Amino acid sequence: MKMKKLFFTAGLMLSMLLTGCGENSGTPTATNQTEKIVIGLDDEYAPMGFKDENNQIVGFDVDLAKEATKRLGSEVEFKAIDWSSKEAEIQSGRIQIIWNGLDITPERQENLLFSDPYMDNRQIIFVRAGEDSGIAAETDLADKAVGTQAGSTGESNITANADLRNSFKEFKTYGDYVSAFMDLENGRLDAVVCDEIVGRYYIAKHPDKLQALDITVGPISQFGIAFKKDNTELRDKVQKAFDEIVADGTATKISEKWFGADLIKKK
Repeated sequence: MKMKKLFFTAGLMLSMLLTGCGENSGTPTATNQTEKIVIGLDDEYAPMGFKDENNQIVGFDVDLAKEATKRLGSEVEFKAIDWSSKEAEIQSGRIQIIWNGLDITPERQENLLFSDPYMDNRQIIFVRAGEDSGIAAETDLADKAVGTQAGSTGESNITANADLRNSFKEFKTYGDYVSAFMDLENGRLDAVVCDEIVGRYYIAKHPDKLQALDITVGPISQFGIAFKKDNTELRDKVQKAFDEIVADGTATKISEKWFGADLIKKK
């Protein structure tokens, strides 16, 4: 009995010694091979990423990011950031990814590494549901009362086109799109020019009130996932996971959940 106890004690000490050597050797273990990914976002940008009534961060991009990181086997944290300092946040390493309806622009590409575009960001026309608006093209907005949000891309695109702007019977801007949509519902406007993702999210919740017309007003921008400029390894891993989500239809289901339509770009 004493001999067995001696062998057991010696074996236990040897096991502890080897374990200690393994921990100090710098060799990754199964539990620390995959680090947590911190994703920065504006948590007031519905429906891309925002806090719900339970103060939980939810949204379209949040669902996509959760699915991608799950396939990578990574834990994920969503961190609200000062949107005007997003590039500094990623350069400092406080976040690894920006995934929040971020337009790909030449200026941003100088400082950030982007994924492939995954969604077009258009300004389109919204009208009342169940009515013949008579609008089949941008030029059909002539002699119509048109509204949009003040300071929005929609306003910029309209004011940049003097001929279009001057053709309206009336042009009104609002503090938010909800107010513009309410005036549209109540007949005070004939059309609203709005960011497609915001407008489709609104009408998904009010399907009997409004409808979207597949008519683009102004140039089309594209959304991308952003990474630190030199972090090609993480970009490539996330891109591969995202491509799988698109290929198997998961991204389409997430889009339909939030927008009632498939807005995902296909390769």
